[in-house]
Amino acid sequence: MKIVLCIKQVPDTADIKWTENNTIQREGLESIINPFDTYGLEAALRLKKENTDVEIVSITMGPPQAENVIRASLSLGVDSGFVISDRKFAGADTIATSTTLAGAIKSKISDVDLIICGQFAIDGDTAQTPAMIAQKLGYSQITYVKEILSVSDNKITVKKEVEDGIEIIESDLPCVLSMIKPDYNLSRPLINGFKYAQEAKVPYYSMEDIGLLPDSVGIKGSPTYVSKAFRPEQKQGGEKIKAESSKDAVKIIMENINV
Repeated sequence: MKIVLCIKQVPDTADIKWTENNTIQREGLESIINPFDTYGLEAALRLKKENTDVEIVSITMGPPQAENVIRASLSLGVDSGFVISDRKFAGADTIATSTTLAGAIKSKISDVDLIICGQFAIDGDTAQTPAMIAQKLGYSQITYVKEILSVSDNKITVKKEVEDGIEIIESDLPCVLSMIKPDYNLSRPLINGFKYAQEAKVPYYSMEDIGLLPDSVGIKGSPTYVSKAFRPEQKQGGEKIKAESSKDAVKIIMENINV
């Protein structure tokens, strides 16, 4: 079984800068691995622990410093990974990003059974990219996945979170999963993992390497227009109500509402 793990290096949200096109300036920023992608990483690693025939390939799109998240995944037990990096990718929206990731998977990885992504990226929070990857590759997709329960006979069964509880969903493979926070703890790298990650070769692929055209990637391939980007104003703290009982507190609140 071959798993493709899509991971993203996101900027520390305390140090965001903007370009003239109102997109995030990623060059030179302190960055972290997208938290939701760590949940997908753990799901892939758990499948590998259960089945020695599982191979995990991690991929990321971004500037050269994005190599750090690939090496972080290798230190935890991922088999291999590569970076999709090209200045022409700058300013990509979710459509251009999914085009690039799907193109890289199609051109550089064969016999894919499962693609795992985080449900959201904390620098965008759109949850659109995994669905678009699934559409471009013709795969089925399951969102809000908390846990992979089983994989057998070209089918996968997962636990999916919905508004009023949990659903158990079965899908044919290949499939794209969007992961949310699981109920189990995440793995930590060991010394051997660090050594492997440091010594491993991490290839870089450009737009031409994955067979895409300039009009389909980056700003040129992004129909989304950002008219304004800003930090929300800090809200002031509310008024604290002190009362001898909850009934008295409700009375005070209602009096304030009716003013």
